[in-house]
Amino acid sequence: MSDAIATYIDAHKARFVDELQEFLRFPSVSAQRSHDPDCLACAQWLQKHFADLGLDCTLEDQGGQPIVVARKKGKSDKRVVIYGHYDVQPEDPIDQWKTQPFEPVIKDEIIYARGATDDKGQLLAHVKAVEALLKTEGELPCEIIFMLEGEEESGGDALGRYVRGPGSELKPDAVVISDGDMYDETTPAITYGLRGIITFEVTVKGPGFDLHSGAYGGAVANPAMMLVQLLSQCATQDGHIKIPGFYDAVRPIPDWEAENIRSLNFDDQVILRDTQSPTLHGETEYNTLERLWARPTFEINGIYGGYQGQHSKTIIPSQATAKISVRLVPDQSPEQIRDLIFGYLRSISPDSVTLELEFTGGGPPVVYDVTTDTMQAAQAALKSGFDAEAKFIRTGGSIPVVSTFSDQWNCPVILMGLGLDSDGPHSPNEHFSLKNFYKGIKASVDLFRRMGS
Repeated sequence: MSDAIATYIDAHKARFVDELQEFLRFPSVSAQRSHDPDCLACAQWLQKHFADLGLDCTLEDQGGQPIVVARKKGKSDKRVVIYGHYDVQPEDPIDQWKTQPFEPVIKDEIIYARGATDDKGQLLAHVKAVEALLKTEGELPCEIIFMLEGEEESGGDALGRYVRGPGSELKPDAVVISDGDMYDETTPAITYGLRGIITFEVTVKGPGFDLHSGAYGGAVANPAMMLVQLLSQCATQDGHIKIPGFYDAVRPIPDWEAENIRSLNFDDQVILRDTQSPTLHGETEYNTLERLWARPTFEINGIYGGYQGQHSKTIIPSQATAKISVRLVPDQSPEQIRDLIFGYLRSISPDSVTLELEFTGGGPPVVYDVTTDTMQAAQAALKSGFDAEAKFIRTGGSIPVVSTFSDQWNCPVILMGLGLDSDGPHSPNEHFSLKNFYKGIKASVDLFRRMGS
């Protein structure tokens, strides 16, 4: 990085943070229709910000929240798309916040607000990198297109429709996404693999209305009891999934990857400390990172049915429901796994109840080749910005839009997270390190230079 660019970034840190605070004040909660005006206002703020920097910017309407598309040509004909999202999770539970979620507070070089790390702080680092290049050199080393959606946190498909439709002609040489994590507080990372996901609801229905448990208990099936019995037949206590055929397509962990995981020297105490769990859990034949990154899971996200009030109410509930998520790994197909699970649940459901299954969404797992020139350029750029060797990691999470980019454009996707798991995305007191914000700007500048050449 040139001295002029580094000097510019250092000289404008205070303003960059002021602008980040402005960005964070928008309660752009896409999951709640009452916040639609806030999402639009946030998109318009971005549009003006890009226009002030000299980028052509439009708000694309694909039937959901606006998609902010900003672009500017560069010296070379190389093209990079930068993806991010300006919408945020709801702030609930509000009583667990130590500060106001949409009034940013800075303490010890850490900024606290909803969206600070997921994803406003991370995506703004790339915006400021573009600014630094334009203000010091007057041009960009490659064409850069920002593609920022407003419904990532609510499962919308507006961006998918745009990429498959009007945006299909924007095929880049690479997509850059900063909506994830570093390996630890001092070690940057490139995420080369994501687990896939399917989500669905299981509802067990019994009598037409709640019944007195004394008058009918023992004669009429209890849907809540039937539901937990069905789910208990899906996985063992150590997390091994019992559904026939579930593991047939699971790709074994290759030797190089197992060695890479061992070389990271992961400390299990980190998870215990961050989650306040009494002990770790999972398939005993795999270590923690292998379970998190390369093994599938079956999780109950919520379960309800019957009386939920104070004290007791002795009933047989008329129905009970569970919300389920299943994380997938290469080469598991979301559609095939959905069909396996649904078929299995139907086969073990007793005739004394009615089973209803509703598929609510999903996306496939992805794994990228870390030896490509693009991945090596990203690793070098992170080392330049953070002054530390970047590691290659997977993540247990899922970003369905990644597979959309891969399928539509068939180009590398660089996942260079600038946050940390401990930043509390989706949780009260979400925060983001301003030191990582500044380092991320410098790494982004270096990456654009490398992509341009």
